[in-house]
Amino acid sequence: MALEQEAKRMAVEFDFSKDELNKGVQEFIAEMHEGLEKQGTTLRQIPTYVTAVPNGTEKGTFLAVDLGGTNFRVCSITLHGNHTFSLTQSKVAVPRTLMETEVASELFGFMAKQIENFLKEHHADHFETHMERGEVPYFDLGFTFSFPVEQVGINKGRLVRWTKGFQIQEAIGKDVCDLLEKELKALNLPVKVSALVNDTVGTLMARSYTSPGKESTLLGAIFGTGTNGAYVEKLSNVKKMAAIDEQEGGTKYDSSTGLMIVNTEWGSFDNGLKVLPDTSYDQSLDKESNNPGIQMFEKRVSGMFLGEILRRAMLALHKHSSPGVAFLRDKSSADNDMSTTTHIDPASVLFKQWGIDTSFLSIVEEDQSDHLRITKQVLEKDLMVSAAATEDAIAIKMLVHAIGKRAARLAAVAIGAVVIESKRLETDGLADIGVDGSLVEYYPGFEDYIREAFREIDGIGPEGEKKIRIGLAKDGSGLGAALIALVAHQAEKAGHVNV
Repeated sequence: MALEQEAKRMAVEFDFSKDELNKGVQEFIAEMHEGLEKQGTTLRQIPTYVTAVPNGTEKGTFLAVDLGGTNFRVCSITLHGNHTFSLTQSKVAVPRTLMETEVASELFGFMAKQIENFLKEHHADHFETHMERGEVPYFDLGFTFSFPVEQVGINKGRLVRWTKGFQIQEAIGKDVCDLLEKELKALNLPVKVSALVNDTVGTLMARSYTSPGKESTLLGAIFGTGTNGAYVEKLSNVKKMAAIDEQEGGTKYDSSTGLMIVNTEWGSFDNGLKVLPDTSYDQSLDKESNNPGIQMFEKRVSGMFLGEILRRAMLALHKHSSPGVAFLRDKSSADNDMSTTTHIDPASVLFKQWGIDTSFLSIVEEDQSDHLRITKQVLEKDLMVSAAATEDAIAIKMLVHAIGKRAARLAAVAIGAVVIESKRLETDGLADIGVDGSLVEYYPGFEDYIREAFREIDGIGPEGEKKIRIGLAKDGSGLGAALIALVAHQAEKAGHVNV
């Protein structure tokens, strides 16, 4: 009983009350406003230069490429005009030598060559006609580039720094779209880099194209390894555009729509911890992370961190000083309903930073088996803990539930703030949200906990919650990127690009 009581006490530390929830929403709205007014704010509110969303009636064939890490993907997306599409793709590994080359053209030339190979295989007639006579229209291409960039146009963005093992110094500060465009021209390919794509913006676009109903999508949100959101804002509210235009000597975007999709970069919401919960487990995780003091919202919400929060809580319980609180340890077999004693292998991931994956939490949260048999099995298989007692499994389930539910309620803060600020519930009677990521797709009850929180938020409540439609939006870097290329093409064709 002492273990159960201590586990309950620890679980309560992760409670995020109705009052805290509403304070969180108000702070998020305040940071949204601040980010729209000036550069350098905690919630960055980055203009994406995408100024329209699709409605599902668009048609055409577009290309998308995705450099997301060690793989490079090329896609061809045909939009059928009835909310449906067809997709053909190829994926290749990026050779390690190209990740560390001194010459940027080697990497971007490799990407252009893969696009050429793709066209030869999947668009042979188009490719051959272009090579012979040059009389074919160019494919518009959306370029998902999953590294930090300073975007200054719909198809222009300077590389800030490399991550994920890439170290090509020559490319830093250069326009990545221009680097790819030069290599495409060198191969004489009928392809134009029309858009630089953030995958969260792609999620918004993909949902808006495939979504049922006439209402356009308000927000694209990712809750997976990381978390972020991009939403449709009134251009007139993006006060800092004037300063950005002046700094860049004029930027290109279609101002005729009166809209601007804004990339919030909400992982950094409330880095100052005015309203975010802050347990001792959050504190130690942050202190020992590679970026202490930043991405504080992400460190409480995203899949990359939930397993580590749980690991630290489990370790604290295991090391508890009270003899009565025996977690994953027994004095004798009399203390264990398995008629033996629990043993943790010294090599267990319980003792290793980042050792517990969020998939472990999903399994435990869903476990309804007798005596939590499934939890015990996964403890043995993944954590090298043999003969865990039912009491141990119950304690773990309490902690898992508390950590997962808190993450979902924090997710509701971000979504809820955007919904309230947009006033879509009053003007459209519905707010459509596109989501992607392993947490929202696979974590048991994650959306239910988000909706429970919506019902507690002032300005949404039980009636407003029913008007928020949430749907999965897969492949923001493929379909979404193609749709952004489409929007860029339409703006240029209509002559609405503002310089």
